[in-house]
Amino acid sequence: MSFKCGIVGLPNVGKSTLFNALTNSSKAQAANFPFCTIEPNIGIVPVPDERLDKLAIISKSKKKINTTIEFVDIAGLVEGASKGEGLGNKFLSHIREVDAVIHMIRCFDSDDIQNVKTSVDPIRDLEIIETEMMLADLDSIQKRLEKNNKKNIDEDQLKILKIALDCINQSKDISTIYDQFDKKLINQSSLLSLKPKIFVCNVDEASIKNGNRYTKNFIKKFGERNTLIISADIENQINQLENDEKRNYMEMIGIKETGLDKLIQKGYNILELDTYFTSGPEETRAWTIEKNCTAPKAAREIHTDFEKGFIRAETIAYEDFIAHEGWVNSKANGKMRLEGKDYIVKDGDILNFRFNT
Repeated sequence: MSFKCGIVGLPNVGKSTLFNALTNSSKAQAANFPFCTIEPNIGIVPVPDERLDKLAIISKSKKKINTTIEFVDIAGLVEGASKGEGLGNKFLSHIREVDAVIHMIRCFDSDDIQNVKTSVDPIRDLEIIETEMMLADLDSIQKRLEKNNKKNIDEDQLKILKIALDCINQSKDISTIYDQFDKKLINQSSLLSLKPKIFVCNVDEASIKNGNRYTKNFIKKFGERNTLIISADIENQINQLENDEKRNYMEMIGIKETGLDKLIQKGYNILELDTYFTSGPEETRAWTIEKNCTAPKAAREIHTDFEKGFIRAETIAYEDFIAHEGWVNSKANGKMRLEGKDYIVKDGDILNFRFNT
């Protein structure tokens, strides 16, 4: 599986610039006027993983295949989007299709870049977007709970929708639904307010290392757990450079990781994802799975037949595979295990599945 992140925010906060940087492309039009992006731009990006590179070298693989992440650059939302302002209904429908929402928030002053508001206030801007998403959910829930539509909804979804409706009407924390229902059931509701969120504070170059007054106020209110400080413009510049130049430039401005690396780490954390590998002479490949995934379900990522006919998983921990330089020596030194249907795959496991067809 790969996961899909939608980049949202008010117009002119740097969404398309960030998208171009993340996807290393100029696919997204970036210009200094509102609603520059109408249809969502989509970019599929290989997930960088040093472990994959090392495994491919040890196995002398002909091919190396990264797992992927999909970024969707969604047009800027405005107040009234839930009622159709600024093509809002169309844009909100694009958000329903993503696994996680990246809130792009303006945290810089500039006379050159147009702002839809008269002042810079990241907390206000986020609240505008979240309010519009909540109002869109309210409208969606009310329609789904109408008598004619109710009969098509199962009991669990009805409970989720009713609790969500109460939370919105009573201004309660809607995320408490996660304490009551399985994540997969909640995802089926397609409620915008329940999408996992990453907050990206878009800053100027001077604020990359330590942030600024805008980011400090934002983090004071919303915390650091899901918040990143990134300069979309600088990220875009970095991605125009060759590897050596890129490293030198990052070192000069004090950046240890790219924005892509940071976003992937946050994305994997909030979506509770892990990576396992397959590795041999033909190819070394990374596979994304949910945390606490059983071996048969991990096998399904390769092919449904692998899950149906699952017998055993030959398993080597990443550290052991590296230390013993591959399958043969790992097995000879007792580091390969045969795991059954109940085995919970660990992040970094190298697996080879035995199955019947």
